[in-house]
Amino acid sequence: MGSYRWTVCALVFAATTINYLDRQVMGILKPVLEQQFSWTESDYAAIVTAFTASYALGMVVFGRIIDRIGTKMGYSVSIVVWSLGAMAHAIAKSTFGFGVARVALGVGESGNFPAAIKTVAEWFPKKERALATGLFNSGANVGAIAAPLLVPLIVAAYGWEEAFIITGAVGFVWLVLWLIFYEIPSKQKRLGKGEYDYIHSDNEEVLAAGSEKPIKWGRLLFIRQTWVFIVGKFFTDPIWYFFLFWLPSYFSSTFELNLSSLGLPLTIVYTATTVGSIGGGYLSSYLIRQGMPVFKARKTAMLIIALLVVPIMLARYTSDMWVAVGLISLAAAAHQAWSANIFTTVSDMFPKRAVSSVVGIGGLAGSVGGALFPLFIGAVLDYYTNLGNLTAGYNIIFTICGLAYVLAWVLMHFLAPKEEQVQVQ
Repeated sequence: MGSYRWTVCALVFAATTINYLDRQVMGILKPVLEQQFSWTESDYAAIVTAFTASYALGMVVFGRIIDRIGTKMGYSVSIVVWSLGAMAHAIAKSTFGFGVARVALGVGESGNFPAAIKTVAEWFPKKERALATGLFNSGANVGAIAAPLLVPLIVAAYGWEEAFIITGAVGFVWLVLWLIFYEIPSKQKRLGKGEYDYIHSDNEEVLAAGSEKPIKWGRLLFIRQTWVFIVGKFFTDPIWYFFLFWLPSYFSSTFELNLSSLGLPLTIVYTATTVGSIGGGYLSSYLIRQGMPVFKARKTAMLIIALLVVPIMLARYTSDMWVAVGLISLAAAAHQAWSANIFTTVSDMFPKRAVSSVVGIGGLAGSVGGALFPLFIGAVLDYYTNLGNLTAGYNIIFTICGLAYVLAWVLMHFLAPKEEQVQVQ
């Protein structure tokens, strides 16, 4: 039958890896930069908010652009913008300068997931989409693992500025490979007829290149299934931003780790998320293969995953770093398993020509939550730092993390209790 679709998945995996490598550099360097620039927790929260706000707006814009110009060119524009934004951090000389660089990074990186999910919808039948999404989404975890291992080495050898420049430049290497090896199935000469027929075995719409017409945002916002994705992203994306941007600081302040000793606990956490991403995609695909309807399989998998986050609330009762690492690893792995399934629900419910736009709208909602949550985190941590009890602040945050996914699942269930395919003329 052929397996070129997995080559495409590998390309998207590589892009997502680079995406999170560039995003995570700032979190790894937080202890260094806050000393050099005298940042408070609220200063850092403002920089994180600049990224998440620009990422939120960019998701909607890029979702629309990708549905209009296609995945090949849309992905190319996205990675050029975010790679230049990542490298721009090296010339920042103030808190405001870092905020501007984060805005550029956020705008560019916002194109990754709308393009990636649309690519999976174009290249995989429904029974393989969650697994393919879990595989490429694990790139986020690989990038997060690579950052704490590579960045300290680059900083030790060259300096913090070069850490941004070197990691940012990797995106241009990927761009060359993308332009050489990617086309949509109807234009891909390396794709055999057997695999082409398998990809389109769900009898979904098959549109010729250049014939797709995006569905207007206004129409999508009046569709109940759009709000299923919006709600799911709004309540759970902020938790992942916390894992990305505050875990280095949490381990450093709570367990008195320096930059070089942060690598091991962070590597364990993000390795677990790789397992979660692939495992979450496999779980719903397995349930479908066992005969469970697609919609029910996704919801069952997501309920199991939501319950796996709850134990992170127990982190407040331990002073053992490795117990905390275990609890956080389980929650972070569950988030990525959740992510693999919630993204796939869009291509389950919507026609392919609407996928990037819906992902963009939901990404906006998730990023709005992600922009608000750091402000709350910064205020809580500053308050408890002044009281001399920073651990109590993290306890509050971990409790919110533990409940967020169950709440999201319940709300999503009431919005769409039954399977209904969206039909848009």
